[in-house]
Amino acid sequence: MSLASGSTTRRRTREELTTGEELPAPITDTPSEPTEEPAAVPPVAGRRPRLHRAAVLPRILRAVLTGATKSVAIVALLLAWELAPRFGLVDGTFLPPFSEVAQAWWELVANGQLADNAQASLVRSFSGFGIAVAVSVPLGLLIGWYRPVADILNPLLQVFLNTAALALLPVFVLLLGIGETSKISLVAYACAWPILFNTISAVRTVDPTLLRLAKSMDLSAPRLFQKVILPASVPTIFTGIRLAGAVSIVVLVAAEMIGAKAGLGYLINASQYNFAIPQMYAGIVTISVIGVAFNQLLVAVEKRLSSWRVPATS
Repeated sequence: MSLASGSTTRRRTREELTTGEELPAPITDTPSEPTEEPAAVPPVAGRRPRLHRAAVLPRILRAVLTGATKSVAIVALLLAWELAPRFGLVDGTFLPPFSEVAQAWWELVANGQLADNAQASLVRSFSGFGIAVAVSVPLGLLIGWYRPVADILNPLLQVFLNTAALALLPVFVLLLGIGETSKISLVAYACAWPILFNTISAVRTVDPTLLRLAKSMDLSAPRLFQKVILPASVPTIFTGIRLAGAVSIVVLVAAEMIGAKAGLGYLINASQYNFAIPQMYAGIVTISVIGVAFNQLLVAVEKRLSSWRVPATS
């Protein structure tokens, strides 16, 4: 390129800058790479709370619907209990409205009578229930696994099973006195049989396929009990334990009505004699609530111990 052409180019460039005209793009031998615009990032942070709320709302609705469905029968019963005496369908003297029973229950709570009597009953009931579980579950496992032991003890167990626990209350009182020992022993005796026979049935009905697989792996007897027998027996054993939980409260209340100076059974009996009918029903309602709560506690423990089970699909 000559000097004249170079000077001419510089002069044209200065003229274009002064006039504001756009310069042409320089021509190069290598093609220019296209510039890519960054992709738009989805607003993940803004969507998460919305998705979370959308997922939680159906769960809340299902929980509310389930709770309402389960409480319909109880609400209907309480409503009928409230309205029947007020409309003269039953004698309000012997079946007062539920509102009066609730007021009497609150008065018992305020003066401490309900707490004292409930504590006495719960200590007796849980003590006898615990003794029954500690004795009946190992004995049931032993009888269910070893056939000779079952053949020896089965006739004796059938005799005691068909003897009502309350029929033996005078015997317990004569042998153990009228104190706490006789009542706890009676509860333990009544609770032992549902737990014992359900445990025996659980061991004998374990899936034979599981036993064959365990034996093919040359498991020792303790490992067989730990890995196969006990896990497979938990549901049936807890069926007996839940039955025993209900029996423990029923038998204890009946025993407290006959001979006791404290307890919910004593409270119900004393209220009947004093014609304090609302207080009597308050004691009955308290027993029902305790029974339901105790059963739900046992259900939660059963789910915890049998969490390995695959839930049944409908």
